[in-house]
Amino acid sequence: MRLCYRIDEPDQSDQSSQSGQSGQSGQSDPGGTVPVLLIAGLSLDLASWPESMVAGLVSGGLRVIRFDNRDVGRTTFPTASPPPPPPGRARLLLARPRPDAYSLVAMVEDTVGLLDQLGVARAHVVGMSMGGMIAQSLAARHGERVATLTSIFSTTGARQVGQPARSTLRLMAGRPPRDREEAVARHLALLGHIGSTTYPPDVDVESDWAARAWDRGPGPRGRAGVARQIGAIQASGNRTASLAAVTAPTLVIHGDADLMVHPSGGRATATAITGARHVEITGLRHHLAPGVVDQLVELITDHTGTARPASTTHPAGEAQAAGNARTA
Repeated sequence: MRLCYRIDEPDQSDQSSQSGQSGQSGQSDPGGTVPVLLIAGLSLDLASWPESMVAGLVSGGLRVIRFDNRDVGRTTFPTASPPPPPPGRARLLLARPRPDAYSLVAMVEDTVGLLDQLGVARAHVVGMSMGGMIAQSLAARHGERVATLTSIFSTTGARQVGQPARSTLRLMAGRPPRDREEAVARHLALLGHIGSTTYPPDVDVESDWAARAWDRGPGPRGRAGVARQIGAIQASGNRTASLAAVTAPTLVIHGDADLMVHPSGGRATATAITGARHVEITGLRHHLAPGVVDQLVELITDHTGTARPASTTHPAGEAQAAGNARTA
């Protein structure tokens, strides 16, 4: 697996960014600080995290690592181990994953491999939506690697909680984009539905991200990757019992008006993890909008126990993480 990642550094040790290859010797964490690992959601690349959110975490003294999950962005499968075929429409609708589907566990192991090759023993882990599911499973399976867990508008996999609204499912079932222009239009249409009027999106920023995500990704072939990611969620089933193994201090954040992952998913997650703190934000739906970013940064930095001194942020570095990969 060839994982594309980006690291943003706090303004300490006179370094603004770090990048490298996971197949090379591991990178030690500067100053011994515990970094924060951001895990993106379904179909989203590493750039889907708002830059203002990343800058806020960096200003709080956190080293921020973000990456493209498998089947999205610039992360690729090795030629010798191609991905399984995507599930068909009927399997997706009936939630019957292919027998050869990869699961969230495989995505967890991708993440652990990245941490290993970066020389990161422990990280504060923040995941949104599907990324929250991966983060939860990481904390349950590899608790020694997780300093704190923050799960944002995610769920446990139990069918009776966290389900998308029917209106959302109908919108997602539309024809996938065939080019850059259609990708932007489709993203804005979906955002118009799952975004919030209380915390409205910045249309210009979202249009720019959708265009860049199309350029960074596999183009029309991305449809198969998204289907495989959905299949991974379905193949993982109900993870509620496994979440009892989470020992990392846990913060669960959800919007009370979420149309993609019903708020019951956040409540169930907080119930399943002993001692978890649950914060439900009034008016928030399924989007990290500009108006809520400062609140999220404050919640996360408070949760990680990190002070937020004023500092200068810098552009990020980006590289490919892979066994024996060349510098990107």
